[in-house]
Amino acid sequence: MNKSTFKALVDSGSNPPEGLSGPLLALCLGRRGDWEASHALVNEMDSSLGSWIHAWLHRVEGDLPNARYWYEMAGRAEVRGELEEEWEELTVAALEAPSSD
Repeated sequence: MNKSTFKALVDSGSNPPEGLSGPLLALCLGRRGDWEASHALVNEMDSSLGSWIHAWLHRVEGDLPNARYWYEMAGRAEVRGELEEEWEELTVAALEAPSSD
């Protein structure tokens, strides 16, 4: 799957396919506005990618101090750009990540 295919799937509103990695499922749910379910998933992830998604979710929520904490946990600089652009970067990273992330 590539970024365009994943984005089209997420935006279609259809059920996510079976076997999506945790990060991709969290990104799908987060983009669709199911913050709680997405947050529950990233709370279970012990990876820099999971922490980065966690930071993005807290930006979506508007909790910037918490987002800063998660950027630090991810080993990344705080992002201040558009949420959509960061979601797309996260999607590429999640698509390229080993399935165990």
